[in-house]
Amino acid sequence: MEELKAIKGYYRPIQPTVKVDNGDIVYREVRPGKDVENLIYCYWQLTAVKPLEKPFIYRVVSDGCIDIFFNHHQLDENYIMGFCRKYTEFQIGKEFNYVGIRFLPAAFPLLFGLDAKRLSNQSQELKAVLPKFSKWIETNLSTDDSLDNVTFQIDNMLAEIIQNKDFEIDGRFFNSLKLIFQNKGLLDTEKDLMMGLSPRQLRRVFDFYIGTTPKAFSNVVRFQYILNAKPSTQSLKENKLYLDVGFFDQAHFIKNFKTFYGVTPSKAFQ
Repeated sequence: MEELKAIKGYYRPIQPTVKVDNGDIVYREVRPGKDVENLIYCYWQLTAVKPLEKPFIYRVVSDGCIDIFFNHHQLDENYIMGFCRKYTEFQIGKEFNYVGIRFLPAAFPLLFGLDAKRLSNQSQELKAVLPKFSKWIETNLSTDDSLDNVTFQIDNMLAEIIQNKDFEIDGRFFNSLKLIFQNKGLLDTEKDLMMGLSPRQLRRVFDFYIGTTPKAFSNVVRFQYILNAKPSTQSLKENKLYLDVGFFDQAHFIKNFKTFYGVTPSKAFQ
């Protein structure tokens, strides 16, 4: 599992479109337990403190991860969302309490042996993908559970799967993944990722473990690097961070950023 530990050290997939607490809506992240920390970046909760005046539209930015999430008020409403090439918006109503599991890149296919490509660019009911996991959420969790108790139970369930799992690690793929993270997504995937795999083989393993091509994933890593830098609108103009990650002009950067975030950098960082 050292390969996954390295991923955790290099990559921080964040979702910044909801402030931690804006009064009516609370977004919270909880770190996983030690037994699962190399597979899961975080557990998260998005909840309305009180009924809203109008339905809330939740924007999910591209982060390279696979998420399982469920309605804590109605546990049979559980879903999975794969890698997304662009931002996604959900209208989730006036009252909601969603809890999710954000798996680190490659962790979900490694743990469950499922092809990430079949999950890409969509959300679908979890029972269509992992019926036993879906049923476990319905029968083992309670709508009265606190978030800490929910995450504790999921920790234990996933830790048991890990303990009984014989992981088959493709070192060539994980070395390629590590190189993408080390270079903040700025590299020529056709030339720089020669790890004993042909370009076709590389695309195949990335499709399975990530759900997209090495180039598309690298673009998301580059985008997430910018988010993690937490630039202000002013610093973006003065320091031109986008030049450091391979954009030759501001117009190209803004167009690319809007694809992954849904709004322009000036609006995102205002």
